Amino acid sequence: MSSLSFLHTVGLYPIVVHGAGPQLDAALSERGIETTRVDGMRVTDRETLEVARKVFRQVNLDIVEALEELGARARPITSGVFEARLLDEERYGYVGEITGVDLDVIRSAIRAKALPVISCLGETDAGQIVNINADVAARELAIEGEPHKMIFLTPTGGILDENGELIPSINLSEDYEHLMAQPWVQGGMRVKLAEIELLLGKLPLSSSVSITTPAHVARELFTHRGSGTLVRRGERTLTFDSLEGFDQERATTLLESCFGKPLVDGYFEQKDIHKIYVTESYRAIAILTQEEGVPYLDKFGVGTRAQGEGLGRSVWLRMRQENPVMFWRSRRSNPINTWYFKQADGTFTSGRWTVFWFGLDGFGKMKDCVERALEMPATFVEPSPTVGGSDE
Repeated sequence: MSSLSFLHTVGLYPIVVHGAGPQLDAALSERGIETTRVDGMRVTDRETLEVARKVFRQVNLDIVEALEELGARARPITSGVFEARLLDEERYGYVGEITGVDLDVIRSAIRAKALPVISCLGETDAGQIVNINADVAARELAIEGEPHKMIFLTPTGGILDENGELIPSINLSEDYEHLMAQPWVQGGMRVKLAEIELLLGKLPLSSSVSITTPAHVARELFTHRGSGTLVRRGERTLTFDSLEGFDQERATTLLESCFGKPLVDGYFEQKDIHKIYVTESYRAIAILTQEEGVPYLDKFGVGTRAQGEGLGRSVWLRMRQENPVMFWRSRRSNPINTWYFKQADGTFTSGRWTVFWFGLDGFGKMKDCVERALEMPATFVEPSPTVGGSDE
């Protein structure tokens, strides 16, 4: 409420779409009514619907009153927005599928400088009230209204991986099928991802969805990196087995901008290319060569403007899936090493280099790969020291 009232204070009018899952669970439990879910959605019989209507109305009023106590004008909207039909009465009960969205009541609230607070209940042509999944409602509302920004607020503050760690960004073009195949993506988060994928497929490529906590709404809106998980439609990762069809000029520009140094002359021709992974826009790239019979990550770079969009992560995931064994080196001072340590099975540091690897079996192979990595020649032109200059 504090974050929303702050946005109202600075002249922004976020449209608030709320569910009431935990409150409804508690109310049903008090009445001895069992909750059943199918495909991540609550099965809503007549008794459940009656409880849901009361709970949604109360939660809506709680939000409105809390906003107004903080000085923000708010308008409760518990009906009149979502036109619907029964999705599958036999399977889900009184769960609605949205057939239309009426924005008039929302526009009226904003014209009155009030925040619209919308419950996820719809009506059929016959006047039957139906329960609508909040993520589905938000998607259809966004498609109809085309807002500048869409933010999902969750207790976890984003999508968590199998280790319970936050995934900072998702590129749906590359990551969606992989994520949906994971056993740890289930329940409400599975439904949310599916809804976001449908939503972004119908909005401009520049559109994005953020998943964050209520406390971080302002950070999400007013900082470059934001907070939580940023989801974009993204772009595909291209794979090359050789230099044929590969744009060396664009790749050179990308690598030199990433590392701030020029590549040595003839870099690509000197390398025994194993695989090259690059995004369609040539904003993220990974170049693998063949060394000691093992794929070696010779270059991994993400353009400045692509950082935070998930392109580098998508390239890494594709590369990791197709190369279960790999090694690489990085300067000890490289700030990305913290992340590399998490990706590697083992490391060895000598002088200015740290060598990383995963999938290597046996001490002998590890030793050979480490030695090969440490003896690799420089591939960027180092700046010449200034005669008589300072260490700056």
